[in-house]
Amino acid sequence: MNRIISQFRVCVLLVVFTGLAPNVKPVAAQLTGPGNSASPRAGSHAGTRTTFRTENFSASRSGYSNTSLWYTTERGVTLYSATDSTKKYLRLRFGEPLEVIETNERWSRVRTLDGANGLIRNAHISNVWIRISKSEQVLYVYHGVSLVSKYPIDLGYNFFADKERRGSDAVPDEWRTPEGEFYVVSKNPQSEFYRALVLNYPNAEDAHRGKREGLISDTEFDGIIRAELDRSIPPMSTALGGWIEIHGNGTGGKNNWTRGCIAVLNEQIDRLWSIVEVGTPVLIEP
Repeated sequence: MNRIISQFRVCVLLVVFTGLAPNVKPVAAQLTGPGNSASPRAGSHAGTRTTFRTENFSASRSGYSNTSLWYTTERGVTLYSATDSTKKYLRLRFGEPLEVIETNERWSRVRTLDGANGLIRNAHISNVWIRISKSEQVLYVYHGVSLVSKYPIDLGYNFFADKERRGSDAVPDEWRTPEGEFYVVSKNPQSEFYRALVLNYPNAEDAHRGKREGLISDTEFDGIIRAELDRSIPPMSTALGGWIEIHGNGTGGKNNWTRGCIAVLNEQIDRLWSIVEVGTPVLIEP
């Protein structure tokens, strides 16, 4: 079944990964604030997958809150005490969503979604995310709720359908661009197509569908699920297909020639390369 995502789901990524406020409150060089709240987490977040839910919003596009949601861009990032940037408090998982409360040039005071409060270095967080509209054939780049750029894209031969299985020269109809919520799992600087941002397709949702439809083995299913938990590259050689990328060598003319990938001009992938981290969310809409 195709994963139909409404236009309102454009906002869904903001719940976990992106900024709700266009202007974050600046603070003095040494951030201060209330002491750390007791963390309600029972154990490590490693290996969990956050679900995007619109009901978690505290603001709409027309009425922003004074806080901002970002995400960590490295593994094992340290959250420091809210009152002492030399005192370690928690180790955060890769891609952990964070509410940015206030910030200065080097540090931000943040709160995890389960209530842990502390300081984190700005170099370890981001609120960049990508939205791809297959029907418009446009890639949109956002910083929080702010649209910063958009590029025409080339897609797969059968771009209007959701990807379900591996395509081939014998079955070109399956060279489709998948729909759903993904993230950049790897960056390839030596791609056949100049540079490439590799997406985590197939993900857990695809694995469950593939197992249900008898397309993948239990071992392949376990490998995809494990990769999602570890936020690592999933198995790419199953019947579900793989190696879906945002890459260069695009035409800029909204042509459909790829095997499911999203192609942009080389100068555009260069711009994306400079701001996109491993872990950057990518929402692909019909």
